Amino acid sequence: MSAALPLVPLVVLLPLVAAAATLLLSRHEHAQRWITLGVLTAVAVIGVVLLIEVDANGPLVMDVGGWPAPFGIVLVVDRLSALMVSVSAAVLLSVLLFSVGQGLADDDDDTPVSIYYPSYLVLSAGVMNAFVAGDLFNLYVGFEILLIASYVLLTLGGTEARIRAGTTYIVVSLLSSVLFLAAIAMVYGATGTVNMAQISERVADLPAELQTLLHVMLLLAFGIKAAVFPLSFWLPDSYPTAPAPVTAVFAGLLTKVGIYAILRTETILFPTPELNEALLIVALLTMVIGILGAIAQADIKRMLSFTLVSHIGYMVLGVGLGTAAGVAAAIFYTIHHIVVQTTLFLGAGLIERVGGTTSISRLGGLLKASPVVAVLFFLPALNLGGIPPFSGFIGKLGLLEASVAVGTPLAYTLLGAAVAVSLLTLYPLARVWNLAFWRPREEVADYRSVLTAELDENPFGDSQGGKRALSRLMIGATAGMVAVTVGLSIAAGPLYDLATRAGADLQGTSRYIEAVLGGDR
Repeated sequence: MSAALPLVPLVVLLPLVAAAATLLLSRHEHAQRWITLGVLTAVAVIGVVLLIEVDANGPLVMDVGGWPAPFGIVLVVDRLSALMVSVSAAVLLSVLLFSVGQGLADDDDDTPVSIYYPSYLVLSAGVMNAFVAGDLFNLYVGFEILLIASYVLLTLGGTEARIRAGTTYIVVSLLSSVLFLAAIAMVYGATGTVNMAQISERVADLPAELQTLLHVMLLLAFGIKAAVFPLSFWLPDSYPTAPAPVTAVFAGLLTKVGIYAILRTETILFPTPELNEALLIVALLTMVIGILGAIAQADIKRMLSFTLVSHIGYMVLGVGLGTAAGVAAAIFYTIHHIVVQTTLFLGAGLIERVGGTTSISRLGGLLKASPVVAVLFFLPALNLGGIPPFSGFIGKLGLLEASVAVGTPLAYTLLGAAVAVSLLTLYPLARVWNLAFWRPREEVADYRSVLTAELDENPFGDSQGGKRALSRLMIGATAGMVAVTVGLSIAAGPLYDLATRAGADLQGTSRYIEAVLGGDR
């Protein structure tokens, strides 16, 4: 047995135990803060240790309670899940530091401090549980933990806009959960198991029509979580209403849990190419519709929410190509997007405090007023737009090369769309830079009537809360995330090689199945 195996359940147990502890210490804010910081730091370290171990020696499998697969709950860590755990823990830790600096605990009168840290830890446990789950029902449990915690975080403060957005979010999420649970019941009825490795062995014996039905139901459930078109309508109205740190962690992680589930579905559960063309069409529509929505926005957070939807399409493109190269590019782009999108939303939080708003029609002159904020927004914006030599360019180049290798007319169509959407992404980002940072505030005010007539403002109202001071911790947390985005570019070669090995593991499922059901343990 590997010495790292006992660490596997800790990525879930530590946040859950800490959530209970911080809830009991609801009147001791400093204790809550230090416990949360310590636990997330420990999870990040464990994630790195697990990544090193599985990359060297193969998947780690733990039978919870001593019940062997497929009868008991199985936790599985392979290269993909270890990557997701490591990056997610780092993002959760950075966003927590930002929230501490922003003063969610001290200065925001509308934030119930006593439940913020427990909810954040429960959210972390749900994310980690989803990544290490070896069976569909445990994956479902991870999603439900996420749902409960994310609803609490989304509606912190109980304002009308947040409650309205939270209601939409919870209704859509419950629909996804019902679909997922129904799919699990049907999978169990058809195969006699919910263990993903055993399903992979048995699904080929099912009638083709039943395979397609189960496949589609799982993709629909995960597609809602991932916010692919046309199941993405809820996201732009839900995320921007939450506090900046909450929005950042939602944008960075929650949709990627859906992408992770889609990756598992298309490689472990249903490795056949029957729905690849459908996925490619969905990827095309998601990319195009998302970026068109972003172009029409005047609010920075809503614009970033639409670009989030658009770039989910790139990840679905890699999965839909159905090749090891496509999956590897999708994995790399997912890691890149978790970091960059989180950083941009943290940057939007800084803009909101410095300028008092996130509407570009009411900003201006921020380059002079706060050059540090300008740099912290500018670098990840270039990365998201795919400017060389950033990781966004490398990830998109990998997706384009994988599309060329497939060589079908639809793959070439996606290639052209991916290039066009990448260029279009620069347009709303450049407009934000021009109006919010470059032009003086008075000049922007002269064009306000034109901007508000041509662009969509936040339908829940502009969140003008007045200018507020920035703390060093907020700047430091955002700068740390910007450094990570730059580090992804510098270390893109080794990281892409790791993503390639993870993609090869997913394309050749025998190693995964042997590790879970016996042979490698």
